[in-house]
This record gives sequence, C-alpha cells and structure tokens, in this order.
Amino acid sequence: GLPPTIPFWLGEAPGRTIELSESVSRLRETIDDLLGEVSNIPQLEDESRDDKWKVDSLNWLTKEVRIEENAADQVVMYLATVKAAMGTIPSQNNLIIERFFDGAGDMHVVIHSPFGTRLNRGWGLALRKRFCRKFNFELQAAATDDAIILSLGSTHSFPLEEVFGYLNSKTVRNILIQALLDAPMFEIRWRWNASRALAVLRRRAGKKVPPQIQRMNSEDLIALIFPDQLACFENIAGEREVPDHPLVNQTIKDCLHEAMDIDKLETILDKIKNKQIKLIAKDLREASPLSHEIISARPYAFLDNAPAEERRTNAIQTRRWLDPSEANDLGKLDIEAIKAVRAEAWPSVENPDELHDALVLHSFLTDEEGKNGDGINSWEGYFGLLINENRATKIIINENQALWVAVERLPEFQKLYKNLKLKPNIKIPQRIIDDVDQSQDPWVEVIRGRMEALGPVKVEELANSMNIKISKVEQVLFALENEGFVFRGNYTPNEEKQEWCERRLLARIHRYTLNKLRKEIEPVSAAVFMQFLFQWHNLLPDQQLEGPDSLRSVLQKLEGFEAQAVSWEGDILPSRIKDYDHNWLDAVCLSGSTIWGKFHFNGNNGASNGPIKTTPISLINRSNWKFFQRLQNKERSKSTLELSSNARQVLEILEEKGASFFDDLLERAELLKVNLEEAMSELVSHGLLTSDSYAGLRSFLVPSKYKSGRRNGRAPFKIEEAGRWNLLQPNGQNTYDKKQSLEVIARILLRRYGIVFRKLLTQEVMAPPWRELVSIYRVLEARGEIRGGRFVTGVWGEQFALPEVIPQLRSINKQEKSESYVSLSASDPLNLTGVITPGKRIPSIYSNRILYKNGVPIAVKEGKEIKYLIDLPEDEKWVIQKKLIQRKFSPKLKGYLGKGIM
Repeated sequence: GLPPTIPFWLGEAPGRTIELSESVSRLRETIDDLLGEVSNIPQLEDESRDDKWKVDSLNWLTKEVRIEENAADQVVMYLATVKAAMGTIPSQNNLIIERFFDGAGDMHVVIHSPFGTRLNRGWGLALRKRFCRKFNFELQAAATDDAIILSLGSTHSFPLEEVFGYLNSKTVRNILIQALLDAPMFEIRWRWNASRALAVLRRRAGKKVPPQIQRMNSEDLIALIFPDQLACFENIAGEREVPDHPLVNQTIKDCLHEAMDIDKLETILDKIKNKQIKLIAKDLREASPLSHEIISARPYAFLDNAPAEERRTNAIQTRRWLDPSEANDLGKLDIEAIKAVRAEAWPSVENPDELHDALVLHSFLTDEEGKNGDGINSWEGYFGLLINENRATKIIINENQALWVAVERLPEFQKLYKNLKLKPNIKIPQRIIDDVDQSQDPWVEVIRGRMEALGPVKVEELANSMNIKISKVEQVLFALENEGFVFRGNYTPNEEKQEWCERRLLARIHRYTLNKLRKEIEPVSAAVFMQFLFQWHNLLPDQQLEGPDSLRSVLQKLEGFEAQAVSWEGDILPSRIKDYDHNWLDAVCLSGSTIWGKFHFNGNNGASNGPIKTTPISLINRSNWKFFQRLQNKERSKSTLELSSNARQVLEILEEKGASFFDDLLERAELLKVNLEEAMSELVSHGLLTSDSYAGLRSFLVPSKYKSGRRNGRAPFKIEEAGRWNLLQPNGQNTYDKKQSLEVIARILLRRYGIVFRKLLTQEVMAPPWRELVSIYRVLEARGEIRGGRFVTGVWGEQFALPEVIPQLRSINKQEKSESYVSLSASDPLNLTGVITPGKRIPSIYSNRILYKNGVPIAVKEGKEIKYLIDLPEDEKWVIQKKLIQRKFSPKLKGYLGKGIM
C-alpha cells in the first residue's frame, strides 16, 4: 500500500547548455585545424605513430586544455578517425549528414549537429513530422547532444543534401507544434501544469492520489479541453486544431522553450538557408565512429514511442575499433563487390525461355549486349528462335543501334518512339495490349526494368543505350528516386561522375563490402600467427636485423624471457641478428641498460653448485628489474638458502662493500682463485649474483681447458674481464606498487608477442597470473592503447593486441602463400608447439630443434633423434634435416658453446 518512489514512465535526460555546446564545437574545430588535411594522417602500417598531426594535437590538449595525456591521446585518435571517415569534424559551423544501410537493408540518416539536446530534439521532431508527411511513413528517431538519427524503411529514396532544406524558419514552429503533440514530452508537461493549476488533485480526503490515477485524471481533462489530442486519427483531417486555452498554451510553451529551443532552431535554419553554415552530405558503407553514440542512445533520447527492443537501430552493426587508416575507406565501396553484384544482376541465359524472361524483366537488351551474352556465349541463336515464334523482335534505333525487345514490352516502346521500326515486324496480340496499364508512365517502367540489371550506372550510359536525351533520363530517375526505387551517389571507386543504382542492388553491394571487411578481420589460423611471429621477431632470412644498434630492439622483445644460458648466444640472438657479435651484448650490459641473471627462483629447486649450460637465464632492462623482482617475491631469508661457507662469505662481502671487481673480492675473501670462482658461480646459480658484462656468465660456462689462453682461435672469456660483480637482491625493498608492476610486465609481454592470450603465456615462467594481467589489458583497451577481440583461432578466452599488429596480421593472411622455412631452438620463446600449434610439447632444451614450414612444424629434433611430422619422400628428408639442424653463430663463441650446442 505504500506510494511508489520510482516513476513508471520514461522521463527526459537533462540537455547540455548552449555555452557548453559551443565549447565542444570549438574543441572539435581546433583539433580539426591541428590535424590538418586528411592525407596527413598516416596509415596504420607506418613505423611512426607520433607524426606532427598527432603531436600538435596532443600538446595543445595537455598544455592548453590541461587534460591527462591518456585521455588526450584517446580524444586525438577518436577525432582523427572521424576526420578520416568524413573528411572533416562536425561542429556548429560545419554540419554533416551521413547515410548508411543496416544488416536488414534499411536506411539510416544521421545529422551531426553538436548544438545540444534541446535544439536537436526540436529539429529531430520537426524532421520526423516532415518525413512523415512527405513519404507517408512513421519513422523512428532519436536525438542527443551531438546528433539526430532518423531510421527509415526500405521504400525511401532522396538526395541526401536535400534533408537540410526540408525545414525553414518560417514554418518550422507550426510543424514542431504538431509534432510535439505526439511526443511523450507533451503528456508529461500537461500533467505537471494541470497539477500545479490544481486542475488535477494530488490529494483527496487527506490522502495521496496514486500516480496512475492522476495520469488518468489528466487524460480525462485533456479530452475535455483539447479533444483532438486524444481523438481517433480516422476522424481528423489535416492538422490538429490547438485550442486557445491557458493550460494548453502553457504546455506548448514549456515544450517549445524548455524541453526544446525553438528560437535557436529558427536561427540555425536561417543560417542554413543563407549558407552561413557549411553543409556536407556523406554516403557511407557503415556508420561512422561519431554515430555510435546516437545508434546506442537510451530511451530518454527517443523521439517516438517505439520501445528499445523494437528500434531499427538494433540491426546496425558497429565496429569495436576503427583506426584512422581504416576510416579513410569508410565512404568507399569495394570494386569487387560491385562487380559481383553486377554479375548477379545480369541475366543468366541457357535457353530461349530464359532469354525471353530476361527481356520482359529488364525491358530490353542492346544488340551488342545480346551478341556478347554472358561474356562467353552469344545469345543470338536463342534470340533467333524467339523471333521465329513471334515472341521478340528488334527495334531499330538508327543505323548502328538496335534493341532486343520481347513482344510483351512493345506497347510501351510504341509510346516512347514515334514511327517505331521493327525487324521483323510482328503483330502485338490483343491480350497484351489489354494488359498494359495505361496509367503508368512507359519511360518510368522501361528504365525501372533496365536499372534492375545494371548496378551502378551513369546517366549518360542509360541515355546512350536508348538514344534519348540525358535530361529525359534524369527526369525519369528523379521520379524513381521519389518512389524510393533508386539512389544516386558516387559508388564506383575513382569514379567522379554521379551514378544511379537500384536500391536492392545497392544494399547488396554494401552488404558484400562489409562481408569482405569482416572476412578480412576474422581470426587467423595458428599457422598464420606463427608466420606473423617469425616476421615480428625478424627470423626470416631476408628480414634479419643488422648492426649493434639492432640488439637493443631485439632485447626489448625478449625482455624477461627465461631461456637456458647457452641458447642465448647459441641460437636466440644469432637467429634474429645477421652476423651477430658477442661484443655487442657486452657493450649493452656494460652501458647499464641491460642486466643478466637468474631472476625466477622457487626455493632451492633448480639451483646447483654453479651455473651450467642449462641454467635458466633472463635479460632484463635495468629500469624494469624492480618490477620483476617485486612480482617474483625476491626478498628471501638468507638463512633458508643452502649456501656453502665460501659462497656465504662472498655474499656478506658484497652486502657490506657493494659492487666489486674480481680482484677486490679475491683480496677481501682471502680465498684461492679457484675457490672464489666456485663460490661466485654458486651465487649465480641461486639467482643472487650478476656482473656488469655478459662475459661474466660466459666465464663460468667455458670448459677449463679453454680458460688458460687461446686454443684453436677460441676466446678464453676470463672472469677478470667481466667488470664489477654485484648482488641481484638489494638490501631492503622499495614500496610495492603491484598495479604499476603488472602494467610494466603486461606491456613487455605485448611487445614480445604482439597478441597475448592466456594459453600463450603458459611458457612464461616469470609472468604474473592471467587473472591479474587481464584486468590491466582491459584498462589499456578502455584507454584505446590496445585492441581487444578475437585474432587467433583455436584458443579460448580474451585476446589483446597492439594496434599496429592487426594490419600486419591481415596482410600475412591475405598474401599468396610461398614456401618459407624457419628453424628454431626449442628454448626460443617462439617454441609454441603444443601451445597453439598441433602436436606434443617439445621440451625447451637448447639442443632440441623445430623446423617450421609456412608456420606449421614439420620436423623436430629431440636429443639425437629426428622426427618428421609430415610424410616426405626419402630424397627430401636430407634437405629437411639440413634445414632443421643448421645454426649460425660466431666461431669465437664455440669456446663456451662447445659441441653440445650442435
């Protein structure tokens, strides 16, 4: 029995103020100017994503507007995409109207007018009423602060630019009054005014009148004062007569000046008429990014009574993400889709009856078209049989031109051409003459049939095929346009002249274009993903990097990956860098930018008395070391470590004195050189010690027979040349910011694979749990920094990718397949057999190898055994075996890589 606290009707959302709308418009115009020409916006495949077009806009937003950098980046990328799609950014001085089809073939028109909800609501209602009167169709509409959408059916056709002229300032007020009478706003405001005027009581006998009863009482009141408002439409001719009553006048005034802004609307319409505002019309194959908000508008934005679940906008499919490089083509149709639709629309003839049907349906065929037929077979033989049966004949237009016409169409052509010449001359049966509808315009019917077979066509082509004036064809096409049968626009790419297309065929072209685009963005196979990874990591022979500077970019992608010590210079780095020199890695480590060590540790498992070739080693950027350390819980109690007395002594010296050279440690520890080396190697194997140079690790892996000097030209890699030795675990621990650590590692994993998903990270021993990473990736996606979606088939769960990866992945998927072989060590991070490629998992041992052909593993080497995963002729197996076991590394490294690497 308690009164309700939530209203049972839908109210209105507050609109943006005039001043705020002007500020939004100024922001758009400024960004538009800073972005420059559309051609300045680079393609997504470009290496530089920070060109001048973006930098200038970001600087202005961050320094002048003072918004956060991530938000500024999203604003710039969003508006750059809008500009690429439309050619400019809508503002109060630059209005854009766009038109597109949905999946059901219906048409939607969006007017981008950032004037605020009050003005757009009035403009949308008046346009809706204007369309209703023009096309006799109750369309659906909605309005927000930035746009108006009109959802039309399949029977409407009109020049898009004419929509701006459908209303004018002199008549819009009367049209809007008639429109608002059907809108929910009138009923709500009528109830408010009636309650304030005490014409409808809120309380009776000391009790509250229930809201539903108040609503019924207000309807009874309006039935007495304004009977046309609730009258049956069958009894109303023309416009409703609005009574001169205080309550009615006040309600209409509130609607016009509070819910809407009629005065501002009249001013805007005057500016449009006087061409003080730039007007742009765009036909797009799909909705622009700026339309997504109005497409998904909530019920408070609706201008009609249709519920949300019945909106025509539900049939519109929008993209989750659109980059400026992709938006450049948003107004273009695919030429292959146009060709396909033209081929489908053109008649298919295999016998005389089918040719007769084609002549009846499509009005006529020219003599040249008939002789060419379907491009392979001529239809002259079939046409001769029709002539013999008096079912068709030729109309002679002039000496060089003739039309093939069925006898059923001859009455129409007799009205079109004076002194009609037939060859042969045949008599039209009386039943056909009686069946002709005399009320129909023969020109309209003939061109209607012709348009159903052509697809996009220019007026000149139609006129030339019938040898008539262009003006006459245009007159007929305008009539068909008013019926909603044809559209005009620029449909064929690189075609400047205006074209006309039958509505059904145009909708099919749009659908085929979108289907092709969706097919291009379908998830790729595991093999294609592997081919992408080989390119991403420069593993293909013609894509290997060169020079010492390339090592830094390679280490960025490999950062934090744990691989066996011997595999780093035995395969991983040489496979990515042509003519790899170990001195480059020493230089990078000595510069302080990269550190090596065993960073992943779980108790004493995996630790030995010294590093061996299979000891897991990682290379990490020094600035990111702390983040890995925090997530790996590196703070361990020294009392729990099973260290020898010498190793513990060296550990205490380093904790007390800090980083030290080997000679200093030898002096302070007072140990024999051999004993000191053993102690230090034990600390390295426990993940506690590293050196300034990678030569420090090599010195522990070199067999003793090579340490004393040069032998067979092999480098000794002495421990004295390693530089300073320091602890990987500093005393104490910095403040732990888990979110920051997760974000840093999440970006590193993205940089390594380009695309990340849960299954891919199963081999990343240093990666945090996926449940923690996925929340970071979702935030980055919301910022617009990465993209979420489904990019690789055969794996479940969410997938995230760097924006620049998607075009590269698609290009690999589309390019012609050519044989490409890649041989990897099983310790390489791209050993994904059993993870995303079929087959069992190959153990990550440096001596094991895998050979891929076009991204598919075809042969593996485990220990000394070679297995072929596909059937091969005996004479090809030795070639495959050679490709599988081949390695390339500097001869200077054989001193510590040894025979085991082979």
